[in-house]
Amino acid sequence: MNTVLILGSAPNAVEARDWDRAGIDHIMAINNAYAVRPDWDSLIHPEDFPQENVPTDLTEGQSIVTAEAYVSAQNLYGGFVYAGGTMAFTAGYWALRHHKPRVLAYFGCDMVYKPTGNTHFYGTGEADPLRADVTLQSLEAKSARLMIMAAEQGCAVVNLSQQESRLVFPRAAQDKLASLDPLPFDRGAAQAALRAEEKLGYIVPSGRYWEVEDQFDAAALAKIDALWLQAALAPAASAGDI
Repeated sequence: MNTVLILGSAPNAVEARDWDRAGIDHIMAINNAYAVRPDWDSLIHPEDFPQENVPTDLTEGQSIVTAEAYVSAQNLYGGFVYAGGTMAFTAGYWALRHHKPRVLAYFGCDMVYKPTGNTHFYGTGEADPLRADVTLQSLEAKSARLMIMAAEQGCAVVNLSQQESRLVFPRAAQDKLASLDPLPFDRGAAQAALRAEEKLGYIVPSGRYWEVEDQFDAAALAKIDALWLQAALAPAASAGDI
């Protein structure tokens, strides 16, 4: 598969409603983002997603990805503690595992929430990535980790949004997706981060890391975050956006 679009619920998500789908092979909607456009291919949501919000009138080829499926996929990339316990990152790792794309394009997932006005395209919602969570001390670092994991598979990860963003992915235009390549990264820093993760051994096979969160060393995880940021941002600083 060539290109996967991961669609979030930020206010600007509605801009994707009328996009020409040419060049986009799979649209993965997160939570309520399936309402943005009817031609989504998969919907991914957490265990606590309200059942009444789950669509039931699926068309041929549409599927819903639940924890029963995505936990095992995320564990193959180190698990939720290191990858970050929010659905934007889980969707990325799921796509890498099951679709093996050449380009992973994000839109409506900037994780910036204004103090007033609508926080989501459907109105006011919960700013889930900003909750107190030891795995989300640095959204920037978790996005850097995903970008590097993808690059190891030959996949470029980009942000189609032009809004302020917590994601460190390079910005890209939709009509340029076919020609993208992964950005370079500091392999030494990335390997140091992976060694540090392995040494800590914070693996929770069930995915329910919050049940044992009090056992995690926040400072140690912050040091790993710093390594991922170093790995991603040092070589990317001179590369600019795509």
